[in-house]
Amino acid sequence: MKAKKRLGQNFLTDLGVVEEMIKAAAVSADDAVLEIGPGTGVLTAALVDTGASVYALEYDRDLIPMLTEKFGGHSNISITEADIRTLYIAQFLREQDVDSYKVIANIPYYITSLIIRLFLESEVQPSQMMLMVQKEVAERICAKPGEMSLLALSVQYFGNPSIVREVPRTSFDPAPEVDSAVLHISGIRRPHNKHKEKDFFRIVRVGFSAKRKKLISNLTNGLHCNKEELDKAFNALGIPPSARAQELSLDQWHKLREMICD
Repeated sequence: MKAKKRLGQNFLTDLGVVEEMIKAAAVSADDAVLEIGPGTGVLTAALVDTGASVYALEYDRDLIPMLTEKFGGHSNISITEADIRTLYIAQFLREQDVDSYKVIANIPYYITSLIIRLFLESEVQPSQMMLMVQKEVAERICAKPGEMSLLALSVQYFGNPSIVREVPRTSFDPAPEVDSAVLHISGIRRPHNKHKEKDFFRIVRVGFSAKRKKLISNLTNGLHCNKEELDKAFNALGIPPSARAQELSLDQWHKLREMICD
């Protein structure tokens, strides 16, 4: 099958990388696995071989007949033509009678952030995600204080990201123009209720609204907060008044939300 550039298709061909993804995700016959964009089915075949219940979602209808034929003799896989961007994940899982699942996929890089957000913010979150992504994006997601971003905080709020391995361009057909990495997001959970979650991201978005400005200035102007009260909060949390948003840890953001909103 010829890859379609407009769909961001770069088919994974390296079986060694596939095996490492499955091993790192500890996939077993007891698991339900959601795969986005099975493509030519290289990763799919390895998932099916574990005995797990595999739910493959493919947007490219031209690939559906090939995938259906390839896996027609297996009872532990279902192939669905679907657009992950518009799919109501919770309803789809209910229809499959699935309440616990893992996401393992080589996803289109141009919708990486969207896919991660859809699952982490879903009312039925996966237990973990194992994704092939652009190396630079994986590094941004796994950043530490000093190099944090809105993307990093958005992922680390819900789970624990780590890079399993870097992946050379020769592992794909056609080879992408960027370096890749396997990103693992484990321990996925919703740490607070929806109200506190909304407050957290409101504060974080304001904090990152002007990265070159001091955080305290962004919060004072964006949230219409009393600067003296913010000064006290920063001092209590050990945050320098000159700090920028990217310098704070996830824990400091949580505590800042508590002092501002609770």
